[in-house]
Amino acid sequence: MRICSIASGSSGNCIYVGSDATHLLVDVGISGKRTEAGLKELGLTMKDIDGILITHEHADHIAGLGVLGRKYEIPVYATRGTIEAIKRNSSVGKIPDDVFCPIQADEKIMIKDLSCNPMRISHDAAEPVAYRISYGRKKVGIVTDLGNYNDYTVESLKGMDALLLEANHDVNMLQVGPYPYYLKQRILGDRGHLSNERAGQLLCDLLHENLQAVILGHLSKENNLPELAYEAVRVEVTMARMSEKEDRQAVEMKLSDFPLYVAARSEPSRVIHIA
Repeated sequence: MRICSIASGSSGNCIYVGSDATHLLVDVGISGKRTEAGLKELGLTMKDIDGILITHEHADHIAGLGVLGRKYEIPVYATRGTIEAIKRNSSVGKIPDDVFCPIQADEKIMIKDLSCNPMRISHDAAEPVAYRISYGRKKVGIVTDLGNYNDYTVESLKGMDALLLEANHDVNMLQVGPYPYYLKQRILGDRGHLSNERAGQLLCDLLHENLQAVILGHLSKENNLPELAYEAVRVEVTMARMSEKEDRQAVEMKLSDFPLYVAARSEPSRVIHIA
C-alpha cells in the first residue's frame, strides 16, 4: 500500500492512495492536465484510477473534477450533500449523474481490495468528510479542512500507519497578513482550518510506535511556510513528550527519527510505502 501527495495546499489538493491492484484519488483540486502529469510520475494514467473520493465541494478540492469526470467517467464517491453542492457549481460543468456514488460518514465502502471509511469533520461545507483507507491491516488517514477536532476525530484516527494531516496556517502570519477580517475569522473558527499548533496537538493524541509516516498538508500559500509547519508540529510533540516526564535527551533521540514530512504545494511529494 502506498500514498503520495500529487498536490497539497490552499490552491489545490490531490492525493493518491493505492495497492498493487487498486488506485484511488482523494480530491482533484488541480487541473486535469496536472493530475494526469502527477499520475505519470507514479507510472499511472487516469485509466488506472478505480475511483475518486471527494472530501467536499470547495474549488481547491474539485477544480479538475468536471474535466476528468466527463472524459473518463470514473466513479466519484462523495456524500449526498457534497454531490448536490457539486452539481450546483456552474464552474465544474455537467458531470454524468451515473458516475456519482453517494456515501455516508462512518459507513465503509469497498473499492476492489481497498476499504474506505469516511469520517465526519468540522468545516464550512455542505457535508464534508475525511477518509481512512485500508488494505488488510495497513491503514492511512487523509484529514484536511477541519476547523476543530474532538474525541470522535481522535478515536477515528487511532492506529493509522500513515497520516496526511492538515497544518494550514501559522496563527501570527494569518493575523498580521493581508486577508480581510471576516476571512481571518473564518479560518480561525471551528469550521475553518487547523493551525500548525493544533495539528501538532492532534498528532500528539495519535502517535504510536508503529506510525510510519506523517505528512503535513494543505498549507496556506499566504499564511504558512513549510519550515514553520514542520517546526511547530515538532515542538508540540516535544512538549507533549516532556510533559510525560521523559528525559529531554531521550525525547530528542526519539524525534530524530520522527517520520514527519511536508507535502509539496504543486508537485508530487515522495511516495510513502506502508510496510
